[in-house]
Amino acid sequence: MTTVDTAPQSQPFQAEVSQLLHLMVHSVYSETEIFLRELISNASDACDKLRYEAIAKPELIADGEPPKITIRPDKKQGTLTIADTGIGMDRQELIDNLGTIARSGTRAFMARLAEAKDGSGLIGQFGVGFYSAFMVADRITVISRRAGSDQAWTWSSSGGEGFEVAPASEEDAKRVGRGTEIVLHLKEDAKKYLEAYEIERIVAAYSDNIQFPILLVPEEGEPRQINSASALWQRPKSELTPEDYAKAYKSIAHAFDEPAMTLHYRAEGRYSYAVLLFAPSAKPFDLFEPARKGKVKLYVRRVFITDDADLLPAYLRFMRGVIDSEDLPLNISREMLQNNPQLVQIRKAVASRVIGELETLADKDAESFNKIWDAFGPVIKEGIYEDFERRDKLLALSRFSTTTGEKRSLKQYVADFKPNQTEIYFLVGDSIERLKSNPRLEAAAARGIEVLLLTDPVDAFWTSVPLEFEGKKLKSLSQGDLDLDLVPLVDDKAEKSEPAADETATIAVIKASLGDRVSDVRASTRLTTSASCLVAGSHGPDRELERLLSQQNRGERSRPILEINLRHPLVAAIASAGGEASAADDLSLLLLEQAQILDGELPDDPAGFAARLNRLVLKGIG
Repeated sequence: MTTVDTAPQSQPFQAEVSQLLHLMVHSVYSETEIFLRELISNASDACDKLRYEAIAKPELIADGEPPKITIRPDKKQGTLTIADTGIGMDRQELIDNLGTIARSGTRAFMARLAEAKDGSGLIGQFGVGFYSAFMVADRITVISRRAGSDQAWTWSSSGGEGFEVAPASEEDAKRVGRGTEIVLHLKEDAKKYLEAYEIERIVAAYSDNIQFPILLVPEEGEPRQINSASALWQRPKSELTPEDYAKAYKSIAHAFDEPAMTLHYRAEGRYSYAVLLFAPSAKPFDLFEPARKGKVKLYVRRVFITDDADLLPAYLRFMRGVIDSEDLPLNISREMLQNNPQLVQIRKAVASRVIGELETLADKDAESFNKIWDAFGPVIKEGIYEDFERRDKLLALSRFSTTTGEKRSLKQYVADFKPNQTEIYFLVGDSIERLKSNPRLEAAAARGIEVLLLTDPVDAFWTSVPLEFEGKKLKSLSQGDLDLDLVPLVDDKAEKSEPAADETATIAVIKASLGDRVSDVRASTRLTTSASCLVAGSHGPDRELERLLSQQNRGERSRPILEINLRHPLVAAIASAGGEASAADDLSLLLLEQAQILDGELPDDPAGFAARLNRLVLKGIG
């Protein structure tokens, strides 16, 4: 071993870690006890990794020491020690794991912390759990020995700008034969965590379902196990209470909220496996990040394999929990998991079971289902676009804001069809308020037809697929032709006034004025009071989808169709402009530009629009 390897070395923290430590030390958290949950969770992960690596290398556990976690309070020294007999770390792993953060979790954590009054509920979600120990400790020492190594190392830091790594002392190396020991030198206001009853309370609340024994070694008396150390998902449902499930959820998901739905069952038959899944009631911070995957853990006969096996489709990535297979080989590689036929069948069956459970919840407990939908509805709707096999079920499960002001299912919508109504109408936009004032709603509103108001970005994608519900087609009010004449008006005494402008002549003038700014000009069946609106053709993407794609540089927008209301005075004025081409041009462009503004867009030439509007206003005043 070289001098560089053995001599104590001081190293700086990664910049983001330094910022994080500053927050941990100087911010006020209401739940500082979360540090113990995080350290126990890390210790459990280390024990899981040891069991997994020992499948291929049995010599790693040749000493016979079983994986376990030990907690030792020392009131005299003011220290709390959390030790495990897991995989351990070598010198470089100590530097990499405790001095840097490989992913952007720290930055995301700090961004969210700026929005929240208290960040303790966020710590476990961001992979920064070890650093939470600095909330209660002014100095931390870590002694670790990698399984199979003859060298133990010490990492120490006071939470300042850096840390020191050195070979472990002879005494420490002898004590830590394998695994990791973390010694917290507690602050004065954190000495309560040296009390046995306080440690037991925290373990019972957050870590009871850790699969490895957690031993409390009091200063006086014999060590005793303070967790159940059982795979709760393997126990019969009849033995478990809602409180048991809530504790398991908080332990597995590193969460503070209560689960909105719990799914626990055992599948027997061609493949045998146990499932324990939870739907959170609170939305995680990274739900829509492209790199986010589901966090369902795969076990094989109670041995943790991975939490990166994509055990559910992407649109169910909010689910948390465990799937424990009895049939998969223990030595299966993570690369082999993706194409394993057993796992393919498990994925398919579990996804169907989750959707079935959501259906049952929607029928029997609308309040709990609505919590899930409010948090994860936009994600579930991705499945309408992606999962052809379950599309009908997902459509039936979905809830939509409508012009009635309520959130409704398509079943409720169809039950309230107006006489002669044959289609389900929707409008896609970026806000409910803007959609409610959209002129494309006018003809439907005049007939009392309910319209789905869709404002999630994913709505522009799934509505681009031809869809039906109970034999009724879904129809966009901003695309293609629209014929509502067979649906009676709300005021059956109201008569349609005659057009104020000649259709053929007016359209010819507007087309000549607008040129290639539009693909067509036609009389509208959508409008009753507004002068104009823009729509997309019957084929190709809707205008909202085009807008989203163009923002992502994924295609140019096509030229829209301008629909005009022949009964509107502004349209009539174009026809009456006679040979005054400049007035006709100004009015025609005004029709186009006000339609763009009503769609939430800027006119193509804002300065030209302002000048045109001024000319027309001054002319009217004159």
